[in-house]
Amino acid sequence: MTDNQANAVARAVDEAELKPPCGLQQFGDLRLGILERACQLICAVSIVAMAAIVLTEIITRNLFNFSFQISDEVGGYIVVGLTFLALPVCQARQAYHHVLFIQGRLPPRLRELLNLCFDALSLAFCLVLLWQLTWQTVQTWQSGDIAPTLLATPLWIPQAVMPVGCVILALVLLRGIAHRVQRLLRRGS
Repeated sequence: MTDNQANAVARAVDEAELKPPCGLQQFGDLRLGILERACQLICAVSIVAMAAIVLTEIITRNLFNFSFQISDEVGGYIVVGLTFLALPVCQARQAYHHVLFIQGRLPPRLRELLNLCFDALSLAFCLVLLWQLTWQTVQTWQSGDIAPTLLATPLWIPQAVMPVGCVILALVLLRGIAHRVQRLLRRGS
């Protein structure tokens, strides 16, 4: 095998490592896979629920001249939940944008180091966000704040989804960091 062929094979292997895994089951241990699949299922059910709420509101307003007056509030809660519960699913599937035209030109070890640094910074940001969101949720629960709407929802209930999503995201990031460190150690030896 010539040097050019060996380089082409090495490049193909490195490019294959950039591709996201096909399913959550193929990435990491079973426990975190279950958490991610649970988040994905909750997000899917939430989207269907939001569509049903909006459709019901449209039908009742146009046909019966009646409004339930909760669609905005419940829809807002669902959007917040979707936002935070989709974070770990997207991270596990490596669905976030990457600058591949730059990463593709870097040596594999440097690319892995940069990805490791990015994951570590993301984890640090996630932990700070988790701390603040948890503090906010606890403060809201202690003060007994409720939404000034027809439902009078205790605000800590929809707020609690945000730290839960951050905890699961932190677990996914930790697993990704461990995976990258293992790959760096394998390549280094």
